[in-house]
Amino acid sequence: MKYAFPDNFWWGSASSALQTEGAREGETTWDYWFAREPNRFHNGVGPQQTSTFYQHWKTDIQLLKQLNHNSFRTSISWARLIPDGIGEVNPEAVDFYNQVIDELNEQGITPFITLFHFDMPMAMQDIGGWENRDVVDAYARYAQICFELFGDRVLHWFTFNEPIVPVEGGYLYDFHYPNVVDFQRAATVAYHTVLAHAKAVQAYRAGHYAGEIGIVLNLTPSYPRSQNPADVKAAHIADLMFNRSFLDPVLRGEYPADLVALLKSYDQLPACKPEDGFLIAEGKIDLLGVNYYQPRRVKCRDSAVNPQAPFMPEWFFDSYEMPGRKMNPYRGWEIYEPGIYDILVNLRDNYGNPRCFISENGMGVENEQRFIENGQINDRYRIDFISEHLSWLHKGISEGCNCLGYHMWTFIDNWSWCNAYKNRYGFIQLDLKTQQRTIKKSGEWFAATALNNSFDKE
Repeated sequence: MKYAFPDNFWWGSASSALQTEGAREGETTWDYWFAREPNRFHNGVGPQQTSTFYQHWKTDIQLLKQLNHNSFRTSISWARLIPDGIGEVNPEAVDFYNQVIDELNEQGITPFITLFHFDMPMAMQDIGGWENRDVVDAYARYAQICFELFGDRVLHWFTFNEPIVPVEGGYLYDFHYPNVVDFQRAATVAYHTVLAHAKAVQAYRAGHYAGEIGIVLNLTPSYPRSQNPADVKAAHIADLMFNRSFLDPVLRGEYPADLVALLKSYDQLPACKPEDGFLIAEGKIDLLGVNYYQPRRVKCRDSAVNPQAPFMPEWFFDSYEMPGRKMNPYRGWEIYEPGIYDILVNLRDNYGNPRCFISENGMGVENEQRFIENGQINDRYRIDFISEHLSWLHKGISEGCNCLGYHMWTFIDNWSWCNAYKNRYGFIQLDLKTQQRTIKKSGEWFAATALNNSFDKE
């Protein structure tokens, strides 16, 4: 069967500054954390050992062209552009980002630029990070500087990538710095992130720039174990906390009333100011990026909550392992392709069918060298993964969902937070010793699909 996509569909991939650039002046929370706890990082490999985009941006963009990308998302590093978060702009960073943006445009590859992809400048974290409203204002200034510097050539902006992840990682589950376990502080971080987002949108609108502004959310459909009311309620609360806590403010300009009521009943609401509501209402976006990797399967709790334990989302649900599920064993994630369709249908039916695109979808695999044939990684499993997701995406589009593109994570094997290079995600293999780049089979397949704006599947 042939799957053809709409004209001008965005074919491309996504990456981030911190994971690819290297050679940075300003310190981020990642640099600070790695210097103090290298044991928390796979094989002790830290954020300086990237895929060297700072040196190889020109040849890398040629490779994007070879893969027939018509669009590419990366981020600007706040710590590179403004090393202390609030002071002088670094002219070398301006030169670098100007060159990258100009080269992408020259090659016919539309730049999609994210302002914040997990990389808080350490100087900002030192004063409390997103817990401090002064950092919200500093971010708004940084965003405005980016719009002024690059807004004439960048027409697709994203305030944040996966803003729930620093909340979960840094303030709930101890997998990002500052390794806090405190729901109220997590709620404050999430709330201030929404305020920061809204201030950036406000600045963008005030500047009357030619493009559009949005946000990238990792949407994880919450599926109940059964239709038992207790399971359905558990899935609803998981959805409120992990999806709708950001989705509703950016698309509806307000928080879900039942989320507010729930947190209020447990005395976990962040401190709000009367004018915040007006600001959040002004943060409605033009374009939603959707990152989809795995579903969340939940059931009601089978055991009572320990009253001495810290308040956590898991007070309201347990995770559920669906029998017979398909797994990516390297990442420990379920592979569930219809989830991408369910996300689009939910956006269509419950959020007014916003303009959106798949901004990340990917499969990390360990030790891909074992699949080398004639000097090239034959990652048939990745081609199957992409084509299965694209077929469900195609179904959503054919049923009226307003999805405008598909970006894969990622273009080239890159450094991945605490996992470093354990799992590889790229269309292009990276040799860490030589920095040599070699296109994988999936890269060739994607190039053909993008060129034809379609693919065939049995």
